[in-house]
Amino acid sequence: MKSTIWFLPIFMSLLHLMTPVHTQASRDSSVNKKIPEALNSRKPKKLSCTSVKASGSWASCPAGKAVTGCSCGYGCGSWDVQNGITCHCQCAGMDWTAARCCQLV
Repeated sequence: MKSTIWFLPIFMSLLHLMTPVHTQASRDSSVNKKIPEALNSRKPKKLSCTSVKASGSWASCPAGKAVTGCSCGYGCGSWDVQNGITCHCQCAGMDWTAARCCQLV
């Protein structure tokens, strides 16, 4: 009788181990399928840049583009970017200012 009592829980445990488990392996499989689908659905981004040169101390980028660099006339190396779209050369009497403007397309 005692062996029968112990046999039943052991037998049930073995049955439980024999049933297929679809947890982590199933999730991994579905994630591995979705990654290439997501990558293929995205269009690759390209960087589109242009230069804008203006007389004076200011040069602004066209709409939708942001400043990525500035240059100034007379060898002036002191400049700042204002509002992300405008180059400002800080030296007095600037003859020209240029802005490199880029956007992701």
